[in-house]
Amino acid sequence: MRSEVSVIFKNQAPVRIELHDVEPMPSEAARRWLDEQFTQMGCEPLRPTGKLLTADKVVVVAEAAGPVKFADAQWARAFAGAAAAALGRPMVNIDVTTLSISY
Repeated sequence: MRSEVSVIFKNQAPVRIELHDVEPMPSEAARRWLDEQFTQMGCEPLRPTGKLLTADKVVVVAEAAGPVKFADAQWARAFAGAAAAALGRPMVNIDVTTLSISY
């Protein structure tokens, strides 16, 4: 089954990370990885209520990472694996400019 995560940054070519040869990450491990990145990068919830959905966390971590962090292939693959597993979708498109996700 094809699996890919793409991340779009303003005025940049989309970053596409294929996961076809990567062992799927367990859902709980994916959530923990995203939580760790969220904390390490000093991210803030998108919503003023402080409620943080998994999809919001994926977008905020991608935004905080920026194109520079995605240039690190190992980090990018870990992010893509965690995003796909946490969201339960093989194809994930993250648009950082609009803070949105599509499947």
